[in-house]
Amino acid sequence: MIGKGKAIAHTQASIMYGWNQEKDAEVVFSQHLAGENPVEVSQEFAFIQEMNTNCKKNTLSFVISPTIEDGRNLDRKRLAEICNRFMKEMKLGERQAIAFIHQDKEHKHIHLYVNRIDFKGVAYNDSFIGKRSQRSAENVAGQMNLTTVKQVQLEREFNLKDIRAEIKRRHDLTMKQFSPKSYNEYIEVMKVNKVEVIPCINKAGKLQGFRFEFDGYNLKGSAVDRSLSIGNIGKQMAATIGVERFVKNNMQFLMVDKTVKLSSRLVVNILKHAIKREIDRGIGY
Repeated sequence: MIGKGKAIAHTQASIMYGWNQEKDAEVVFSQHLAGENPVEVSQEFAFIQEMNTNCKKNTLSFVISPTIEDGRNLDRKRLAEICNRFMKEMKLGERQAIAFIHQDKEHKHIHLYVNRIDFKGVAYNDSFIGKRSQRSAENVAGQMNLTTVKQVQLEREFNLKDIRAEIKRRHDLTMKQFSPKSYNEYIEVMKVNKVEVIPCINKAGKLQGFRFEFDGYNLKGSAVDRSLSIGNIGKQMAATIGVERFVKNNMQFLMVDKTVKLSSRLVVNILKHAIKREIDRGIGY
C-alpha cells in the first residue's frame, strides 16, 4: 500500500474532485462533518479554518493506494478502517475529515481530506508529510495484513531477475535461429519471439540504443544484459556476416515514419572490435 500526502489551499475544488461521481466515488469515512455535498463540507472546513487565518494551505490531502489485488478484496468497512488507522498513525487527532474511494480504474484508491486546523485553531505540522504518509501507510498495511510497498518491490525485483534471463534467452535464440543481418531485421525476428524491441533515437536523430518490452516490463538493453547493448548486438551481427556487409546493411535504420542513421561512434566501436578480433585470430588487417 502506498501513501502520499501534502497540504493544499484549494479545499472545495479538491473535495469536489474526491466526490466526482464519474469516478464512481463513494464516501467511505467521515468524522465531525454533517454536510451532504462538496460545498457544504467545504463550508464546514472553512468555519474552523477561520480560527487560524495565518495558515493558507489549511487542508491536508492524502491518497492511499492498496495494491490492485488487495483492492479487489477491500469492502467499505475495511476501507473505512484503513482511513481510521491512517489518521491515528499520522497523529491527526480529533479534526474534520472525509474520504472517498475512486473505482473508475482497476486500481482502487482512497482520497482522504483532513482539516489542517483543529478545534482549538492550531495548525497541524506538515513537515516531511510525504515521507510520514508513506510510513503510516506501511504501518497500516502491516496491521491489516495487506501488501506493503517493500513486499511489492521485493516481488518485482525477484520477477525482474527472471524477466532479464528470459529476454536474454530469447535474444540468444533469435541470433542463433535467424542470424539477423541488420538492426531492422533483428527487431522483426525478436518480435517473432514475443519481445518488442523499441529503438531509442537521440536529439541528433541517430539510433543510440534499444529498450526491450516483455511481459509488462520495459527495460534498457544494457540493464537486461551487457550483450544486449546496441553496440554488442552490432558486434554479434558483424562477427556473423562480416564488417563490410554489416555496415552496408545498417547505413540507414528504417522506422515507421522516418529514416535515421547509426551514430558514427557506434560504427567506429564495432569496426574497432572487428579489427581487434581479426588481429587476435592472427589474420591481420
